[in-house]
Amino acid sequence: MKKRPFRILWILLGFLCLGLGTVGVILPILPTVPFYMATVFCFAKSSERLHSWFLGTKLYKRHLKSFVTNKTMSWKTKLSIVGTVTVVMAAAFIMMREVPVGRICLAVVWVCHVYYFFIRVKTPKKEEAYD
Repeated sequence: MKKRPFRILWILLGFLCLGLGTVGVILPILPTVPFYMATVFCFAKSSERLHSWFLGTKLYKRHLKSFVTNKTMSWKTKLSIVGTVTVVMAAAFIMMREVPVGRICLAVVWVCHVYYFFIRVKTPKKEEAYD
């Protein structure tokens, strides 16, 4: 395997994302799926061995596999992601009492999240679900 200058950085970033995503399974304030997607990306950039290992984990299979292979997500996953985004953005919205432009930006981003996850990302039929 060729040596790449940023290989160690990608590995460290991958493990950081893996850790944050795993904490997100327990704490609803951290989004699991985006961190796991970043983990897959970082491991793919750094090490085929780490990438293959992560693709075989229960965490990947439970939270990302259906999205990566079929571009679908279960209702539970969608609600978890949008719920987390809503809580975080609501807190930021409340803190931006004096910044109406910030509130407008947050509202637009929130609407885009809701649209993307509930309209654009398909929900698998029961027999296709990976849960």
